[in-house]
Amino acid sequence: MSKYKAVIGLEMHCELKSKSKVFSSARNSYSDIPNDNVRPLDMAFPGTLPTLNKESVRQSLMMAMVLNCETPSYMYFDRKNYYYPDLPKGYQITQMHSPVGVNGKITIQINDTYKDVLIHDIHLEEDSASLDHYSDVSLIDYNRAGVPLLELVTEPCLNSADEAIAFLEYMRLVYQYCGVSDADTKLGQIRCDVNVSIMDEDASELGTKVEIKNVNSFSNVYDAINYEIKRQTELKEAGKYDEVVQETRRFDEETGTTKRMRSKVDAIDYKYFVEPNIPKYKINKEWLEEIRKNIPMLPHEREEKYINEFGLSKYDAQIIIKNKAYADYFEKCVALKMNPKLAANYLIVNIIAYLNKEEITLNEFYLTPELLNQIIVEFEKGTISSKQAKEIFNKSLEERKEPKTYITNDNVQISDEELLKNMINNILANNESQVQQYKDGKTNLFDYFVGQVMKETRGKANPNLVKEILKNKLDN
Repeated sequence: MSKYKAVIGLEMHCELKSKSKVFSSARNSYSDIPNDNVRPLDMAFPGTLPTLNKESVRQSLMMAMVLNCETPSYMYFDRKNYYYPDLPKGYQITQMHSPVGVNGKITIQINDTYKDVLIHDIHLEEDSASLDHYSDVSLIDYNRAGVPLLELVTEPCLNSADEAIAFLEYMRLVYQYCGVSDADTKLGQIRCDVNVSIMDEDASELGTKVEIKNVNSFSNVYDAINYEIKRQTELKEAGKYDEVVQETRRFDEETGTTKRMRSKVDAIDYKYFVEPNIPKYKINKEWLEEIRKNIPMLPHEREEKYINEFGLSKYDAQIIIKNKAYADYFEKCVALKMNPKLAANYLIVNIIAYLNKEEITLNEFYLTPELLNQIIVEFEKGTISSKQAKEIFNKSLEERKEPKTYITNDNVQISDEELLKNMINNILANNESQVQQYKDGKTNLFDYFVGQVMKETRGKANPNLVKEILKNKLDN
């Protein structure tokens, strides 16, 4: 067992959802066409001035509240000065001295345990352009330049890759549930810098920190952390303490390793100063209260509601809340007065399986809650059996027709108790030897009698009612 303890801090960058960019009027939307969503300001043309997007500020303040952060009385921005090809102005407009939120905390669940993650700060800034590297040239795409970006910085309080991923996955859900971002890692809307160090288990001082820049997927974050813990541990166990140095590394997906980029002996001096082109302004208390009132129900709150109010198992509730679209679909079903457990079962067993098989999203799924309800209502009334309900579900999806189209007199389930009693009496009268064998202890013949009734009714008899009547007849 290792004598070292890993200490991890995360810097999570998330692109916000808004009609325009944070300081320009260019569209804030994903485009495969390079330099499609661009205005002169994004390319730092002379004479252009930034105009702050109020919606991005609102979203930032909401996230600060969700993270239980202290919010500032005044908001202003700073210039972070550095030169890089994807930063056309030669500086980035960000928040250094007065972030939108500081000293926060959020509780996450890791398997069956809970952990408080401490938040150093969360701040609003503009994203940089993106670079496409080829063998002989690098090209700049300014579509991303100026996209509103929230940077969330944790304290070094995580101790494993599992904890880091649990935090990132929960925060992605929070962004989605709050409607501030689609938080799609495939589109680069979430990126992460990871700081990893190891220390003696009984030490009080943190070890030497290594930063892994711009990790673009959660699986890569997981692999990068585990590799870095292993690398640093092996160096220390071999007595090579001087080779664990403060540096910036990158994660190589092909090899699953981190590779040195540059040394980082001291913090870079970005020569921050207050952004002169965006006036400092007071944050209105009434506006803050309005934002707080409009914070939607968060994932863990929905989980508690599904378990305590709707009677779902913890397992089912957790599956549903892990995708906001699933949770929204489920709640629409419940709003239609569907049995919550039945709605959850259809969602988890039938719908999610279909989505995965067809590789589509819930937005593309034909059976809306209203259409699904046509099946559920008839099933609960006893008009159709569970088998018929499944057949209608599949046929409706296949032919893209409303379920009620397939519920006719020809396939309606027989639930007339008197009719079934008379039918069962005749069947028992015609199978006297089997009835006697049943009474003598050959109880597996019960299924034989059920089969006879289903054969007589061509599968239309209500099976639960048939079993109930048969049991009463045979046992008495």
